[in-house]
Amino acid sequence: MHAMVIDDSSAMRMILRRTMTAMGFEVVDAVNGLDALEKLANLDYVPDVALVDWNMPEMDGLTFVQTVREDPRFRTLTLLMVTTESEQSQIVRALAAGAHEYLIKPFTADAVADKLELLGLTTAGSMT
Repeated sequence: MHAMVIDDSSAMRMILRRTMTAMGFEVVDAVNGLDALEKLANLDYVPDVALVDWNMPEMDGLTFVQTVREDPRFRTLTLLMVTTESEQSQIVRALAAGAHEYLIKPFTADAVADKLELLGLTTAGSMT
């Protein structure tokens, strides 16, 4: 399984990389939505899931989600917003744009695992 972690915080990328690796994912990370689009275009596969921050420079997470959803090459990419944006209206905007699930920071590794299980990407107890 492959994951892409998209966050402008190096600490958050490290936390998410460690969490996803513990669940058996190979991880590619990007510093913003634009970087992520460039990396997606150069991969020879489509990741199973992208964990996307909302607030980033150059291209924010919502714009990334909208852009990916417009590109048929990435129709199989599952999108999980992982962000501090906690207002109901923001959650609705992200889901309407094409995100599959939404996780509010701060979070636990178990919360990430629960969301991935809900999305059908892992099974219960997949944390190693």
